[in-house]
Amino acid sequence: MAHADKSLFSTLKMGPMTLSNRMVMAPMTRDRAAAEGNLPQEMNVTYYRQRATAGLIITEGSQVSQQGVGYPVTPGIHSEAQVEGWKKVTKAVHEKGGRIFLQLWHVGRISHPSYQVDGVLPVAPSAIKPAGESFTYEGLKAFVTPRALETDEIPGIVDQFRQGAEKALAAGFDGVEIHGANGYLLDQFLRSATNQRTDRYGGSIENRARLLMEVTDAVVAVWGKGCVGVRLSPGGGFNDISDATPEDTFNAVAKQLRTRALAYLHVVETLESVLAFDYKKLRTNFEGLYIANAAYDFKRATDAITSGSADLVSFGQLYLANPDLLTRFQKGASLNTSDPNTFYGGDEKGYIDYPSLEGSE
Repeated sequence: MAHADKSLFSTLKMGPMTLSNRMVMAPMTRDRAAAEGNLPQEMNVTYYRQRATAGLIITEGSQVSQQGVGYPVTPGIHSEAQVEGWKKVTKAVHEKGGRIFLQLWHVGRISHPSYQVDGVLPVAPSAIKPAGESFTYEGLKAFVTPRALETDEIPGIVDQFRQGAEKALAAGFDGVEIHGANGYLLDQFLRSATNQRTDRYGGSIENRARLLMEVTDAVVAVWGKGCVGVRLSPGGGFNDISDATPEDTFNAVAKQLRTRALAYLHVVETLESVLAFDYKKLRTNFEGLYIANAAYDFKRATDAITSGSADLVSFGQLYLANPDLLTRFQKGASLNTSDPNTFYGGDEKGYIDYPSLEGSE
């Protein structure tokens, strides 16, 4: 049934806050933190401030520890200097009336020894090497076979996310999103192909979901009700990830997450999936606010909101290239085209120089 009173531009109550619209800036890795210390820097402040008219900004993935790093110059949330850098971002967004969540990230096996303290192996649920190559400071290098985490190490992983959540709170964010998607550590635990453990974190779907639930409980304990989101990619195969029964796995995960007092579930509705995943069923099983993501344009997003198939829609490349996407949608204006050559790394070009309609921030 269509809800005529709901549109992409209508307000929405989410936990303790009210969002000014239902447009979300999706988390996008841009590899533009300061090289020394993986710190948010001045151009990052400008980038997020320019996009503050989004109902909600979700930052690029920010590693919860040095162990969680997997790409060059990605920002972290595990040092006091990083907290200070993020404070400038949140202040700028709030001064523009925006809302911003930080995405908590650990890449697991998608790291490389060159990122690790003392060059040790990356960690994973099981010692299974991913296909493909790692982006390192020395260029592309083959992924290595990771080290399987010992059972008694897993509380330490949970604690990394807890501490990241605490630092995000100190940095002035409105909430956090737990990155459980795209083949990174929490997703690696969820999937049967990457998790071949025989302890309480492997085997059954309930066991494979245990780490995500423990992380979620720890982060919600820091932030409280309605300030924590979780991102999943049930149909995705990014970073050589797969599962024998994704429908069963992710619907069971959604049912467990609905009891966790979350702000929302953010789902990458992978279009090129080899399987016809039923996202409506996933949404029904979760019951709470649902953010849809995957190449949505204005029409698809509007249809999703008015039909009730999503509560919010997140946009990646459209927000990357159009800092004033809200205004452009409202006016039916033409959109800037994104430049893939400047997606990852570099300077202000292709980052904070996309023009707005008014020619200013």
